[in-house]
Amino acid sequence: MHLPALSLALLTYASTTLAAPKPAQPYSTWMASSFLSKSQKIDRHYVAAVLHEGLQKAAILHPNSSLLSFVSSAVSSLVASNGTLLGWDPNFYSLDDIRIGNNILYFWDSEGRKEGKYKTAATSLRKQLDRYPRTPMGGFWHRDPQYKNQMWLDGIYMAETFYATYTSFFEPENITAWEDIAHQFDLIEQHCRNKTSGLLVHGYDESKKAVWADPVTGASPHVWDRAVGWYFMALVEVLQVYPEKLAGYSRLKGYLTSLAAGLKRAQDASWGWWLVMDEPYPGMKGNYIESSGTAMFAYGYLKGVRTGLLDEEYRDTAMKAYELMVDRFVKRESNGTLSWEGTVRVGSLDQDGSYEYYIGVPLSENDGKGAGPFMFASTEMEMWQKS
Repeated sequence: MHLPALSLALLTYASTTLAAPKPAQPYSTWMASSFLSKSQKIDRHYVAAVLHEGLQKAAILHPNSSLLSFVSSAVSSLVASNGTLLGWDPNFYSLDDIRIGNNILYFWDSEGRKEGKYKTAATSLRKQLDRYPRTPMGGFWHRDPQYKNQMWLDGIYMAETFYATYTSFFEPENITAWEDIAHQFDLIEQHCRNKTSGLLVHGYDESKKAVWADPVTGASPHVWDRAVGWYFMALVEVLQVYPEKLAGYSRLKGYLTSLAAGLKRAQDASWGWWLVMDEPYPGMKGNYIESSGTAMFAYGYLKGVRTGLLDEEYRDTAMKAYELMVDRFVKRESNGTLSWEGTVRVGSLDQDGSYEYYIGVPLSENDGKGAGPFMFASTEMEMWQKS
């Protein structure tokens, strides 16, 4: 890191944080502990998986045995002693169901790689990908049969982060697997990337049959912030383990740097990002700055800079977004806990994919799809502050 860039970052951070109230404790553990006081769903759904990873990250950075024990027990409770993932149907194909594999692999690895049931469960998820339905070009369907021949940005995060981590642990020399992982990103880039803005639309239908599909490209019409957030985080996470010697690495890194530049251009003057990001919709009636996408972008920038994937200039972009989140989306309750606000409940391509659809979905308080990534971003901020 060059001294001028570091000095600029320090000055910028100091100027932005002086106006913010000093937290009583690190925001990562404060939000994590607050969620333990709220109703918790302990299941294998991707929302719980993301939220629990946020708790886990906070507990590791600021050693907190009660938080870590809670998450460890939650993950363990989902896997039977014989390695069966409770409630999971190996013949039902949904990429959302793969996301829990990241949590399973984390505790298998961090707890000494001794828990055989975790390896068995993770291997079952991995084997499902070998028989998973694919588009004619080889992309995983988002879900069978509901989203036949459709690839969504969301699904890249749900499946490829696990696929890459599993391969790095158990099959590091499996070139076919590594190339397959990169191929999933390649297909998304080919069909969803806007070369002018640098942003990506929510998904595409290779058969071009969906009501929202462009008749030429199959692409959906709009850039939805959380879908791009999932994709941005997926690029950062997969590049942590993808072999640099393989050609796919440079392609993935190129996708990341292009998206980072596009996101910086799209950042609003308020320092957040709009729910519907493609022109001319930012600022349009009904549109708003949404918290989950903002948290995902901040995290992707911060981890990308810390691990050398992105240039230092993006730290300022992330820090401004982080200040906005603390000011606008972190709610301090009278009992001393925190709540998380401003996260849209859902965004799906099972509707018409219109602007009116996206802005018509209600917001959800204390939604793990936003609070989890806020904890991710908070741990990155706090690591940098410690350094």
